[in-house]
Amino acid sequence: MSINTADRLGARAPSRSEVRRRGRGVSHARTGYLFVAPFMLVFLGLLVLPLAYAAYLSLFQERLIGGTVFSGLGNYTRALTDPRLLAGMGRVALFCLIQVPIMLAIALLAALAIDSGLLRMAKTFRLAIFLPYAVPSVVATLMWGYLYGQDFGPFAQLAGKLSLPAPKFLSSDWMLGSIANIVTWEFTGYNMIILYAALRAVPHDLYEAAAVDGAGAIRTAWSIKIPALRPALLVCLIFSVIGSFQLFNEPQLMQRLAPSVIDSAYTPNLYAYTLAFTGQEVNYAAAVSFFLGTVIVVASYAVLFVTSRRSRS
Repeated sequence: MSINTADRLGARAPSRSEVRRRGRGVSHARTGYLFVAPFMLVFLGLLVLPLAYAAYLSLFQERLIGGTVFSGLGNYTRALTDPRLLAGMGRVALFCLIQVPIMLAIALLAALAIDSGLLRMAKTFRLAIFLPYAVPSVVATLMWGYLYGQDFGPFAQLAGKLSLPAPKFLSSDWMLGSIANIVTWEFTGYNMIILYAALRAVPHDLYEAAAVDGAGAIRTAWSIKIPALRPALLVCLIFSVIGSFQLFNEPQLMQRLAPSVIDSAYTPNLYAYTLAFTGQEVNYAAAVSFFLGTVIVVASYAVLFVTSRRSRS
């Protein structure tokens, strides 16, 4: 087709600059894929493939007679009726309902206090609250386990000097609260930093308008700061719910201090770990892990659904 024919048909031959730009666009796209490729390989190798293999294992059962046989959803049916697993689920649910609101309330108050500008040595205060998050959970649990000790701990020694009975932090009635205290001490600073960063993004014009209207510090915090923190609070809430259901390090280490209180199924994660590495029930442990993951997804979605409905209303 000649150039005149192409012009009559309304077509136009691309110029050299357009061809070069298209070639550069293709090369840039290929370069982008090359940059993303390492992440995708790690993501597939360390997350997708292990999850797929665990899902495959959860569909089989190891039997004394017959060896490994395909059981379909048999392991999941067993998990739904396992009293030890259900008891652990109820325990971490209670832990979540009590510990998470307390932790987020403390983090919110600390963030508001730092952002108010009325707190002396605000930087030192912020560092002191955030510092426990830098301590590994294993070290934090061992430290608090020493403090909780009924025979050798500082609290027990202080109670002895005052002629008072030693507090039973490691008893069955107190254990869940003791673990909640450790988790709160560890992660309050983390949530406080998220909330404080969100507060720094609030426009100062709103504060000036509130001051002109005669609003005090408490009124400004209640009417402007806390509503502006709803997205950050939602993020902290979801992370905290997920972390509560994944509770493992603290009870696993505290089990050595109170083996009669914390059993192998105290939390679902601890139960799955014991099944896989102590009981050698790898197939059932995989099913328990997927069951726990499903519960976490449902709980997270429930939190999003409830908070979104409240924000709309």
